[in-house]
Order: sequence, then structure tokens, then C-alpha cells
Amino acid sequence: MPLTVALAGDTMFGRGVAARLAEVGSRSLVAQEVRDVAAEADLFVLNLECCISERGEPWEAPGKPFFFRAPPVAVETLTWLGVHAVTLANNHALDFGPDALHDTLGYLAGAGIAAVGAGADEAQAREPAVLQARCVRLGVLGATDHPADFAAGPQRSGVAYADLHAGVPAWLVDGVRRLRAAADLVLVTPHWGPNMTPGPVGHVRAAVRALRAAGVDLVAGHSAHVPHGTADGICYDLGDFVDDYRVHPQLRNDLGLLFLVTLDGGGASAVSAVPLALDYCHTRLAVGGEYIWMRNRFAAACAALGTEMTTAADGALPSAGIDLWKEDRDGEGADMTTRGLDVAALRRGRCCRWGILPTWSRCWTGPVRFGPARAAG
Repeated sequence: MPLTVALAGDTMFGRGVAARLAEVGSRSLVAQEVRDVAAEADLFVLNLECCISERGEPWEAPGKPFFFRAPPVAVETLTWLGVHAVTLANNHALDFGPDALHDTLGYLAGAGIAAVGAGADEAQAREPAVLQARCVRLGVLGATDHPADFAAGPQRSGVAYADLHAGVPAWLVDGVRRLRAAADLVLVTPHWGPNMTPGPVGHVRAAVRALRAAGVDLVAGHSAHVPHGTADGICYDLGDFVDDYRVHPQLRNDLGLLFLVTLDGGGASAVSAVPLALDYCHTRLAVGGEYIWMRNRFAAACAALGTEMTTAADGALPSAGIDLWKEDRDGEGADMTTRGLDVAALRRGRCCRWGILPTWSRCWTGPVRFGPARAAG
């Protein structure tokens, strides 16, 4: 039975976002329309790029500039959004030390939210979660390639560290293979590569090949702060979801995507991406020029990986095409096709989502449901 997973990238509830939480509450960070899109999926997984605690001291590391700690009320935002699991395998889970990490794990467990990628010791940090929906079991594993000093040890709290520059470690490959036997589908969500890169770097691409060979159905990466393209069931980078970050003038990390990936027995059968606008400490659907910029940026990122993106909508954009297809690898390539995009409707505050599929086989999928266009805010 097909299973649809909503995927969101770096979600940071500290610093200015924490101040907003204190002022206006747990439902103030994400617009209702974005929550509604996520609710169309069977499961929702994101990268929680902070600890949730009122304890701890900043991690002692020369040159570390940022430390993110969210108040306990942040977990209410996660439950309101309908999040089922988070990965803590990143470079901020241990920002305020092991006590704050332990608090984070406790708050998440108390809310019924699974956590992967960090723990009280190495074994717990590497432990997967198995989620279930529609009688389908989704196994989730988290790992990060930085920083090495956050790595959990046999008797030390920390994250599931994997030095991907040296290749995918045996523990991660073995973990995927064991999870294949315990779950119907396997998702690996790595925090990998440098910040502010327009596409996946070499060691990330190499890691993807090893993970696919191990039996992964879906990879959902993060770290770059901007979305990368998608190919062959790999979401190389999900970008940012909620934050208070400075905006890069060229890469526009104030614009992002919410991914909805449908999985079946053969892996990822469909992917759609919903454009987001990340205002200061608040995320909403992208509209107007925001939408157009993100559409063009994402189309180019997908094309660079051999994936064709089509713009699709109903409702406010009745003339946009809704067919989604794959074409053969030795076909014409991956130019974006936009059929009858109603830019005027976008400027009136309407938005739609995109459908994307990789180019690994020749087959027609027929019309694909992308859902109605929505008015923002």
C-alpha cells in the first residue's frame, strides 16, 4: 500500500524563534496552510536543529559561533504540526551539552514523537525508529557528518556521527540492512555537506550510491539551508523550515520547500514540493515573486541531477498542466516544462505545488493529484 511522507528540513526553535514562542505561543511559527499541506501525508519527519531544554551551558568548541536552545513549549509546536519523528543528528543537538540533549529526548518521548540520530550513548544514537501508518512500517535512521566532537561514544552522549568524507561507515550500512528486515520501507535522513551550497557536493553523492546499494528507499538530507534538487528517490537537501537566520542574497534561504514523497514497494513513486516563504520566525506558503523564484531555482537544481520538474495545480490555476511523467535516461534531458502557468493568479496571492519524478524509466503515470491551490495567510 502506498505511503506518503511529509519531509521538512532544518527546524530551529532557539534564539529569536524562542522569543517569538514566548510572546505569541506555540502555534505562531507556521501558518495553518502549511500545516494543512503536511497533514495530507501519512507521516511527517523533520530535522530538529536545536535542543529543547532550560538547562545546560554552551558547548565549548573553538570558533563555534551559534548555539540554539528552544524552550519546552517548542514541543507543542511539533505536536500541533503533527510531526511523527525528528532527527537530532546535526550540529546543534548538543549545543548546550548532554543535560540539554537528555531533556530534548525526554520532551519528545513525552509528546509521542520518535527521535533518531542522538542519544545517551553510541548505541542509542544509532538506533532507528519504526513508524507505522496504513499498515506500512517505515524505518528511519539519522546520521550526521559533522561535527566530530558531537559524536556519541560507548559511555558518552552525542549524535550518530558518520565521517562520510571517508565513505559510509559499516555501522550505517549494517543498520540499513537490519532495518530492511524490520520495516517495509527505509528512510535515511543525513545531515551532510557544508552550508549554503547550491547542489550536492562530491562526498554526498558518493554516500548516496552506498546507501542505495545498502537498500535505502528514500534519502532526505539537510544542512545546506537551501533546497537541492531531487533524483532517483533522493532529496539531497530539504532546505530550511523555521528559523531566524540571515538571508543569503543569491541563494535565498528565506525560501524553501515542504516535500511530500509517496513510497510503494518499489521506492519513491512520486514527489511533490510545496514552496514556502520563511519570514523571520514564521513560515508560510510562498506567493507571487517568491513562488516564481523558488520554482525556477528548484527546476534548475532538479535539471542538474537529470530530473524533470513540472508545474501543476488545480483550483486557482486551472490552465496549469497536471500530468507528471518519467522519461528514459537517454532521452532529451531534464528541461522544465510549465504549461499555462497563470502568473497573474500567483500575484493575487495564490500558490500551487510542483510534482517531480526522476528519469530512470520510461512510463506514463497519468494525471497526478497535487491538491488545490491555496490562498496564503
